[in-house]
Amino acid sequence: MAKIIVKNTEITVISMFDEDYISLTDMIKSKDGDFFVSDWLRNRNTLEYIGIWERINNPNFNYGEFDVIKSGAGLNSFKISVKELVEKTNIISLQAKTGRYGGTYAHKDIAFEFAMWISAEFKFFLVKEFQRLKEAENDTMLGEWNVKRVLSKVNYTIHTDAVRDFVIPKMEVEREKLYAYADEADMLNLALWQCTAKQWRDANPEYTKKNLNIRDTASINELVVLANLESFNAELLKRDIDKAVRYAALYEMAQRQLSQLNTVDAEKGFKKLDTTKNNKILKQ
Repeated sequence: MAKIIVKNTEITVISMFDEDYISLTDMIKSKDGDFFVSDWLRNRNTLEYIGIWERINNPNFNYGEFDVIKSGAGLNSFKISVKELVEKTNIISLQAKTGRYGGTYAHKDIAFEFAMWISAEFKFFLVKEFQRLKEAENDTMLGEWNVKRVLSKVNYTIHTDAVRDFVIPKMEVEREKLYAYADEADMLNLALWQCTAKQWRDANPEYTKKNLNIRDTASINELVVLANLESFNAELLKRDIDKAVRYAALYEMAQRQLSQLNTVDAEKGFKKLDTTKNNKILKQ
């Protein structure tokens, strides 16, 4: 089960019959007024499209019964539910589920047509978001990127709060206060990568243009160490340890932990980034 957001509407995507099915129940929430899936099924073109899909993809499709039902489409008295269609014709393109993820679901091919019934704009963004979802599922690098973003935030608040509470109050010049957070962050960058954020940006303009920074392109191991450095530096700030002494301790910790993690292959299960290619680190 996955979720995508289309036009401020959260839409569920689940797997059935080894295929992706999208919630029509969720989609219809974006349509103004009281509408139901059964309203859409009254349209003859809708049934014709479903019939074609079933003939191609469903060997157990009941052609005869479906044609009888379709012959009534367009009449004022005609109305049929997804449940009735499934029971009478054994279709698989539409499914009515109960329970936690209950509602009406449609195979993606049918769901995209349903989206057009809502609006052309809605279909456009649905297709776009669904493609983004599949790209993320199929691209191991994107999966790793999401993990890395979480890791980069693990102890970020602890560190920035320590700067706010123990560094900024000692500063008398307002301009210095503005750069306090960046200075402390860069000390961690130097301890781990031996370069500042600006030096990395200058050396990697191709990544800068994509709004990527040194932490976006770091390895999983490096971000684990960085999270530890943030926590450790926060404690050192609380104890009022001199900056030079803190840097020496942070540098030693960074190199030791990174070496240990690389030895035990802490990144097992992820595609390791080629840091030689992706990080043109400036050595000082």
